[in-house]
Parts: sequence; structure tokens; C-alpha cells
Amino acid sequence: MEKPLEIRWHGRGGQGVVTASRILADALLREGKYFQAFPEYGPERMGAPVKAYNRVSSTPIRIHSGVTNPEMVVVVDPTLLGAVDVLEGLAENGTVVANFPGTPADLRNLLHFPSGTVVVVDASRISREILGRVVVNTPILGALCRVLPEVKLENVLEAVKAQFGEKLRAEVVEKNLACLRRAYEEAQIG
Repeated sequence: MEKPLEIRWHGRGGQGVVTASRILADALLREGKYFQAFPEYGPERMGAPVKAYNRVSSTPIRIHSGVTNPEMVVVVDPTLLGAVDVLEGLAENGTVVANFPGTPADLRNLLHFPSGTVVVVDASRISREILGRVVVNTPILGALCRVLPEVKLENVLEAVKAQFGEKLRAEVVEKNLACLRRAYEEAQIG
């Protein structure tokens, strides 16, 4: 049996990290993939560091433990860079996707991550410009789509509509979709 692709998300309470991992799981379901999505909470308060995880495979997943050696790490909150060891357990050839205003080389130097793939997008700026406030879970999904061949952008867009469609006004859903598309286009890979 093939090893599932494992993804670890880093953010803070209230930033939608768990929601983003669930949206990704919904999109993977639309692809016909097997998946898992689950959170890990620390101190349960707004702003506390939070982790969420995904596993994806084309065969049934028989692992039911935490993710300790992910192939991909997604950092939603740039203030966690340097404050939390986001690279813990990540393979040298792994991938880091981050909400970061600089270049991939800047992030690579900051993290001391000499190999592997680095993807950056200024998701905070994109959401501020489109939504009028910083809500970065949908834009970071757009950047992740650039380097996650297991899922198509169209299926992530549909998953966002399904997740937010009954909870948010149609115009807010459309703005979230615009954030996702724009981050997909603006993501820099290095």
C-alpha cells in the first residue's frame, strides 16, 4: 500500500485553519481520493497556535495517528515563522506553503530550508484588498493548489462554495472565491 501524502497546517485559533483543511478534504472527495482531515488544539483560546492535518491517497488510508513527518507544511499566520518550528519532521525535499509577503528565497533563508520547495503568497494583502479584512484560509488554499497535483482548482472552488454557501451571503462567498483564484495566480514558487 502506498504511503498517503501528509499535510500539516499551522495557524492561530480563529484564522480558519481547521476550516481550510476540511475544505481541502471536500475537494479531495470530489477528486475521488481517500482522505483524512483532523485538528489538533493547544490552549483553546483565540489566537493560540493551532494545527490541522490532511492525509490523501488513491487507496484506503489505514493510518489513524497524528502526522509527524509531513510532505507538506502550510503556514497561515506569518507570525508563527520563527515562533514555532513549522519545519519539524518535514523531509528535506518537502514543500512549505506560506502566507508571507516576501520572496521564496526570503522565506527559505528565514527558515534555513536549503532544499525542497517553497511557495509564498501574500494572502493577508489579497484578503484585505478583496474582503476588506484579513481572512487568509481561502487564499492560502489557492497557493496550495499550485503545488498539490492531487486536487484541481475547480474542485477546491466548489468545496468553498459548499462550505460557505449556506453560512455566508453570496457576495461574501464570491469574494472568497476571488481571493482563492488571485492567490493561485500570485503564488511564487521557488
